Amino acid sequence: MTTVYDVTTWSVPGNPSATPYNDIGLIMNSIIADIKSQQTNQASKPGAVIYIPPGDYSLKTRVNVDVSYLTIRGSGHGFTSLSIRYNAGNTSAWHEINPGGSRVRVENTDGNSDAFRVFRTGDPRLSSVVFQNFCLDGVSFGANENDYTNGKTGIRFDSANDSCRVEGMGMVYLEHGLVVRDTDALSVSGNFLAECGSCIELTGSGQASKVTDNLIGAGFVGFSIFAEGHWGLLVTGNNVFPRGKSSVHFKDCARSSITSNRFHAFYPGMVNFEGSCTENLVGANHFLRQMEPFDPLKPYNNGLDDLFGLVHIAGSNNTVTGNHFSFDVPSGSVKPLGQTPTIILVASGNNNFIATNNTVSAIAVHTVTLDSSTTGTKVLDSGTQAQFQPFQSSHSFRATP
Repeated sequence: MTTVYDVTTWSVPGNPSATPYNDIGLIMNSIIADIKSQQTNQASKPGAVIYIPPGDYSLKTRVNVDVSYLTIRGSGHGFTSLSIRYNAGNTSAWHEINPGGSRVRVENTDGNSDAFRVFRTGDPRLSSVVFQNFCLDGVSFGANENDYTNGKTGIRFDSANDSCRVEGMGMVYLEHGLVVRDTDALSVSGNFLAECGSCIELTGSGQASKVTDNLIGAGFVGFSIFAEGHWGLLVTGNNVFPRGKSSVHFKDCARSSITSNRFHAFYPGMVNFEGSCTENLVGANHFLRQMEPFDPLKPYNNGLDDLFGLVHIAGSNNTVTGNHFSFDVPSGSVKPLGQTPTIILVASGNNNFIATNNTVSAIAVHTVTLDSSTTGTKVLDSGTQAQFQPFQSSHSFRATP
């Protein structure tokens, strides 16, 4: 029984002209069909490996993954900045201008927007599907190479899944890099996902998953890391670049952790809690807020002003502690002009805990602002009396000595 497949040596039955160079999607779908035909025993379905050697491959047909225990892997994520290339003008003297490694060009002509769709009905849910160490290149954003939109998605997990992994991948110039719905025990680790509209989107619900040790940078139209309805999510050890409209966006998430990350952003709302987020920890992160320095992208922003906060808390019993904030924005660039920027805004909820955070800024800031709807917030050693802005009396405060 064959369990290891090489896309460069596979022939599609009845279609000898199909190659991974003219449509790697056709090749992979044929391989998956072969796996299913060989593994019909309900009690013994070990899955398989599909190997993508280094090279340039065109994907015109979406790959439909509907088997568990499948690993799709290459030999190099091959990431390189396409934004620098498109904005450089003359690249005739460059050593190379395209992503490399095991590079799959997402060029769907089949009417689908996804390069890979992981989906199956019935029980059990798909398990242990792995994407590893190759590049998904969206190629172009069209007439405006700086708008981050082209309708393309790299990998979409579209049905409930368990213990899946996305590791060592490169994704560039996709409107949506990785989208995962209803996941448990997902691991997204060691990837280079940048210059995508949104990089990582965990939708629906999920538990006990992690987004760790990634290099990430979305565009102003989307999220670097987004999670909805998650419980026990670990977001740690990531280096998140500008320009995503948020570095981490939680919607209705609980008992999750955002720790030991380095966040760099050109807009407010770097960590943004939406809806009712409860008992989450934001700790030991480094936040750097600056202004967009790159002329072609200066007209764009995420639509938020500097009163929104670098950290925006909505919900109860959350902890924000031990973070370092570097606010490097000149007074003339603050929006609304003439207002005092906010570092941490507790916008709603009860009994949130803000402690031992340090802010470095050349201009005056409010290190912590409490909205009038909040109650019971404890603010300790996170700013002076002058830097604290409560709009209600139901709080505890201890100024930084």
